[in-house]
Amino acid sequence: MSKKSVIIFEGIESSGKTFHISNVSKYLKKKGIDHIKIREPGGCFNGEKIRNLILNNRSSFNRNTDLLLYLAARSENVNLLKKYYKKKVILIDRFVDSTIAYQHYGLGVNLRIIKTINDYLLKDFKIDLTFLNIVNRENMKKRLKLRKKLNRYDKFDFSFYNKVQKGFLKLAKNKKKYSIIDSNIDIKLNKEFIKNKVESLIR
Repeated sequence: MSKKSVIIFEGIESSGKTFHISNVSKYLKKKGIDHIKIREPGGCFNGEKIRNLILNNRSSFNRNTDLLLYLAARSENVNLLKKYYKKKVILIDRFVDSTIAYQHYGLGVNLRIIKTINDYLLKDFKIDLTFLNIVNRENMKKRLKLRKKLNRYDKFDFSFYNKVQKGFLKLAKNKKKYSIIDSNIDIKLNKEFIKNKVESLIR
């Protein structure tokens, strides 16, 4: 019987989080462990529509509109999350800390507003573990060049991503429910470390 944990994968662009969440999902499927995997923004039909709006290269929302759209996408996921909370393992590609890191530390939106709305939406929904993937400037730029298509959030100046990553690290500091993954090292080592960490958590 596996523990029905909530596991989050965070990090800036090209930090490896999407690769690792997909790998964990494949591992759980192989083990026959019930789980759902969603991304934010996105995750459900309406959430994906909002995602397309936010990330569209033709969009030019101000920072407050961006925040409200991200939170609207999260709001659309709430019923899905609550439906499976403590019933299945839940894997999420970006969550609350991404909103704080990008919108507060990156863009300067008031932190209290972000926390108030998140608390209102999520109430007693608790996270068991967050993998924070960090990446240096050189590797980030190299990996972004390999992408066939870049969205609006792939095109900020590196100084922005640097502020966001430092924000993530502040959120992770001295917290037991965080594992920091250095994605500048061999991806195979991180893959094995994350798999073992997940296995011990849900066992």
